[in-house]
Amino acid sequence: MWGTTEINEWQNKQEKKRSYRVDVISGLEHLSEKFKKKEYGIVSYEDEQYPLYLFSSKNIDKSKSSILVTGGVHGYETSGVRGALDFLAEISDEYLNEFNFIVAPCVSPWAYETINRWNYNAIDPNRSFYENSPAEECRLLMDAVKSFDLKFLAHFDLHETTDTDNTVFRPALEARDGVKQEVWDIPDGFYVVGDSEKPCHEFQNAVIDSVRKVTHIAPSDKQGKIIGEDTTGEGIINYPVKKLFLCTGFSDAEYTTTTEVYPDSPKTNPEECAKAQVAAIFGGLDYLRGIKSC
Repeated sequence: MWGTTEINEWQNKQEKKRSYRVDVISGLEHLSEKFKKKEYGIVSYEDEQYPLYLFSSKNIDKSKSSILVTGGVHGYETSGVRGALDFLAEISDEYLNEFNFIVAPCVSPWAYETINRWNYNAIDPNRSFYENSPAEECRLLMDAVKSFDLKFLAHFDLHETTDTDNTVFRPALEARDGVKQEVWDIPDGFYVVGDSEKPCHEFQNAVIDSVRKVTHIAPSDKQGKIIGEDTTGEGIINYPVKKLFLCTGFSDAEYTTTTEVYPDSPKTNPEECAKAQVAAIFGGLDYLRGIKSC
């Protein structure tokens, strides 16, 4: 298991490979035409400071249903960030008139720059959404969302499953925790992770059906599973999101889905992956119109 020495050694190996300010912050200004931009905190690692932003509907109306969208919880999952930004840019007045929106496009900017799953302190943010979390990214986001005092109808959390999950991140997890990790077949295609406590199958299926118009859906393996979990429909699995402290658990939304794009597939490309994330959100929103309960 890792102690301070091993974490320091891991930190010293990390290198900046892209720019959060160039790729993300520089594209935020024009989004203020339809949304309010809010800096909800600053994460500081070494000599770097990373301002965190979210966007909200200009006129929050508590008589409307509220939607939360999060991207970049795992910073290396590029289409989650890109998809959240593209969704903000593409959303129509029709949706804005019907729902309140809170969108945090890049929750983990240091991990975005270094193409990492973990934050600077070797903590997985998507296992750390709980009170007094050791992950500052999680604490700041939870506090910011709570400040709106909204009950969320749905929460879309945009992710990817990549080849490096097996080649880099699971071996690192095994070394850090001293616990043997299974290596799964990486599914070739898009899939979603619902909440096993309230799976809302028809909602997940609507997301899948919307995405299949853009990119291919991941097939189940020979055991009828995806990443070791039983499928409950084409491209659909479920996790106990609150028990695992996943991002979709903290919002207490009625409908939750974690999207998973496979960017390493020879059948797709970065643009298509981002479009799949946007299609997932719009597919879910179209289903939710007029629906108030699972």
